[in-house]
Formats: sequence, C-alpha cells, structure tokens
Amino acid sequence: MITQALADFVAGHKANEIPEAALMASGNALIDTLGVAIAGSVEPVADIASAWIDELGARQQATVWARGRSTHGSEAAFANGVSAHALDFDDSHPGARGHMSAGLIPAAVAAGEAIGASGRSVLAAYAIGIEIAGAVGRLFGPGHLERGFHPTPTVGAFGATAAAAHLAGLDADGVARAFGLTASQIGGLGRNFGTMAKPFHSGFAARIGLVSAWMAGKGLTADPAIFDGKRSALAVFAGGDGEPAETVLDRLGKDWEVVSPGSYVKRWPCCYSGHRSLGVLYRLIEENGIGAEDVEDVAISFLPGQDTALVSKEPKTGLEGKFSIEYMIAAALLDGPLKMATFTDEMVQRPEARAIMQKVRRLHIPDEKIYSGIGGTCQIAVTTKTETFEVNESRVPGSPAWPMTDADRDRKFSDGVAPVLGEARAAEILDLARRCVSLGDIRELTKAVAASG
Repeated sequence: MITQALADFVAGHKANEIPEAALMASGNALIDTLGVAIAGSVEPVADIASAWIDELGARQQATVWARGRSTHGSEAAFANGVSAHALDFDDSHPGARGHMSAGLIPAAVAAGEAIGASGRSVLAAYAIGIEIAGAVGRLFGPGHLERGFHPTPTVGAFGATAAAAHLAGLDADGVARAFGLTASQIGGLGRNFGTMAKPFHSGFAARIGLVSAWMAGKGLTADPAIFDGKRSALAVFAGGDGEPAETVLDRLGKDWEVVSPGSYVKRWPCCYSGHRSLGVLYRLIEENGIGAEDVEDVAISFLPGQDTALVSKEPKTGLEGKFSIEYMIAAALLDGPLKMATFTDEMVQRPEARAIMQKVRRLHIPDEKIYSGIGGTCQIAVTTKTETFEVNESRVPGSPAWPMTDADRDRKFSDGVAPVLGEARAAEILDLARRCVSLGDIRELTKAVAASG
C-alpha cells in the first residue's frame, strides 16, 4: 500500500537518524527560503496576507517573519509561505516539480516554533517533508502540471503535512489520516501564474500541512489509504505518466531527495523555466561581447512541457514578466544580471524591451515524454549581425551540476534581507540560520526574524 509506506516513513524516522548531508542541505534550503521570504515580506501580496493575520487576531503561537507579530502556527505558516514565493526567487525541486521550500520551510518552522523544537528537529522534519514531496511528485508525474495543476501547492501540501506530522509525533496511522485530509484540500492551477495567486498557493500549502497534522492528531478521521485504489489521490491528480510506485517507494530514505537530486537555487528572481536559457545567454555575452544592439534573433527550442509555466508572451506587468521568456531575454540583453528591480511594470513596458521581445522566438521540439521546466535540455540560438551562436545545454543554473557557491548564497541572502531589516540584522539572522542544526530551540532563530525593519 502506497499510503502506508509513506506514512511509515514519516513516523519511523527520528531527527538523530537523518544523515548529516541531508541536514546540511536542509540548512541551505532554510537560508535561501528565509532570505527570499524576508525580501518578499514587503511585497503587496505579503501585505495582503499580513492584513489577513491582523483580521484574525489569533493567539500568538508562531512568528510572521519580518512583520513584528505572531499568530496561530497555521496562519504564520500561511503568511510566511506567501512571502517566500512572492518574488519567485525561491528554490525548486526537480523530483517534486515545484517550489517545495516555500511551503515546507514555513510549515516546519511554525510547527517547530509552537512546541519549542530544536533546530535539528526542524531541519529533519523538512528533509522528511522533501522526501515525501519528491515521492508524490514522481507518482503524479509531469502530466500533473500539463493537466493544469500547480505542483507547488498540490505536491507541496503533502510534503508540508509530512513535516508538520513528524514534528507533532504522529504515529503512522495518524500520518495516513493527515494525508487523507490533505488530499481533500489541495488545489492550485497553473492558469494563475503571473498573478498574486501563485505565491498564495505556497502559503496555503504550508497552512494545509499544519491543519491536517493538527486535525489528525486530535482524532479527525479520513481515508487511511488515500494514495491507493480507485478515486484515490493518484487516480484524481496524477497525469498518467508517473513513475511506478515500486520504484518510488524503493528509493525512500536511500539517497534522500534533499541531497540527490537536491534543491535547485535560483540566481535570478523569475520563473525557473527560463533560467537555463538565461545562463546560456549570459555565457554567450561574456565570451563573445554580444550587446543588445547586436542581436537580430533569439530562438529557444523547448521540449514538451518545458515552457508550460512561461505563460506570458506579451507581458504588461512585472509579475507577468517573471513568466515570460521573451521579457527575460530582453532584460538580460539590456540590463545584465536580472534583479528584483527588473520586474516592475515600468521596466516591462519599456519600448526598448518591447522591441527586443519581438526578436525572441519559441520553437517546440516533438518528443514522446513531457518534461518539467528544468528537465531535459535547452537549445538556444542567438543570431547577431555577423554570426549565429548555437548552444545545447542540459545543466541548470543553481543545480548541483551548475552550482552557486557559498559566497553566492550569502550574497543573495544579504541582498534580499538587508534592505528590509538592515545589514546588522541580516548578518545576525544568517549566522543563526547557519547554526540552525545546533540550536536547542528554533525560537532562537524566529525571535531574530520576528521584528519588522
């Protein structure tokens, strides 16, 4: 039974049994997610989520990061999940095919904060949550996204549930019921890419995790085999091209998803489906001195599914620009490395950017398989006034094959947090996050993250 195997895994692992490599990778995910969440906490969508917290007036149990307030754990997880994905600068996981940390880190931290869990326990819960998210993502398959679902809230909610259930100490039966409750709450459509609804998705994935674990812990019943048989979560949500259950279950706890394939960390604050093309373009610019004025044509060839998330071909807003390969390429040629300031309405509407966007063409390569935005290979051809440069690239910037350095990660964190909380606070939070595995109480970290700038 699939459900039982997943539940047994969640309930059967203790924090001191998680490999150090998995805890280290979880710590890196914590740093990246905290950084982009604090940076995103001043975005309009985060303001709306914070206003919801004020409206509730719930008892103080967990911290709303960089907002100077606390609320019930589920709502803190929600608000922090929204902030973590507000800039679309958070990491992605190829097995789960979505932005897992944006929901799982807020869920694990809020659940841990409510009970005073150790830093190691929170990181272990995150690693277990990613393991479940990777399994569910592989079971659902690439066709899940092609059907219109957004894996960040659908797959991610099961990962957040696993993390919260683990910290709550649920037994396998309780975890199975929590999964059943989660299956009745998940949703999220890719149609909403390029709007505030997308970060809203990661927020409710985090919230679902805490609510499902809490309700199951109190005895609320649900189908205990929600991944098995007719009308199951797999029957309803899977795309028909998922990996065999035997293969997925056999890999549980062996290489650990958080280590292999690991999380892919974004260098630029826009949809990951465009990052490989951006990485190739920047390399061509550096090696050949290509300027915006030199470019006559940019042709990017996508395998099936690779540009599904790139929903905007003629974006009008900054949010839409984050999901437009046409604008990403134009901005890269005009501005160099893409920054948060690249994705404003005014920048997207620049005449010079609109002109270059018309030179960017999408081509589609037929294939029997469906790929994620970071799967397969990328073919890009840049034609200048004098020659054409063609590159076929399988690596993705920010992946283990094309990694960010520790200095890159620290710079990304500081660049996002310092403008919100100041350089001294940014350095304090980064130091605590680096030492999270040794913290006796996760509240040592959340206390530093609590106050607003």
